[in-house]
Amino acid sequence: MKTTGANSASGRPRPAVLTDFDDTAAVQNVAELLLNRFGDPDWKDVRQSFRDGYMDLKEYQEITFRNIHADRATMQSYVKEHANLRPYFKELWRFCRSNDIPMAVVSQGLDFYIEALLEKEGVARVPVYAVGTEFHDGSISYHYNHTYPGKESQGNSKGFVVESFQERGCHVFFAGDGRSDLEAARVADVIFAHKSLAKFCDDEGISYQPFEDFSGMLLSVREFSRNGHAGNGPAGNGHGEAEL
Repeated sequence: MKTTGANSASGRPRPAVLTDFDDTAAVQNVAELLLNRFGDPDWKDVRQSFRDGYMDLKEYQEITFRNIHADRATMQSYVKEHANLRPYFKELWRFCRSNDIPMAVVSQGLDFYIEALLEKEGVARVPVYAVGTEFHDGSISYHYNHTYPGKESQGNSKGFVVESFQERGCHVFFAGDGRSDLEAARVADVIFAHKSLAKFCDDEGISYQPFEDFSGMLLSVREFSRNGHAGNGPAGNGHGEAEL
């Protein structure tokens, strides 16, 4: 669902910025960082079964983290030591906050490690739409609160979150990298894509801007907030130097 309404004094839709987390907002795939350090040695075999289509992301995630050999605090400390946010994420967040533009992380990953990195980087107030977790007696329980009614068994839906912002009149800018982001890319208004998401968009004829960091997204959101259309960034490549 593309944005058609408007809810500002200028008559333009309000921009909203949504981004995937692993390999997008974060430089690293933080889930895999944790599994490499604390998971069972065979977790990559489970990942291959997921990639081959024998299980969905929800099942893959729960199986691999079921046998994790660390508690919440230990994993959060490891994330803070070894993971980083991608360049210009914090500058984009500051711009959005100062201009009353919604910005959030949208992920099928787990909330505890996303929140740990945001806290480390000083942007803990960024809202997170991710899988909720509770740790108790050495096990983890999962809560899928961001999905279409009746489809909770399939895990969180990034497309659902995108459409929820569009229903509020927002023109949604979305950044992602993988297969789980395609659902969001099909409905978002402006897409920044890299890695396999770029290929999926090419295959489906979905227009997108290349993504390496958040400088191009910052420029596009700034342009839209001023003029009602999204700029392409320097040379149209989405990764020039942003004017900060």
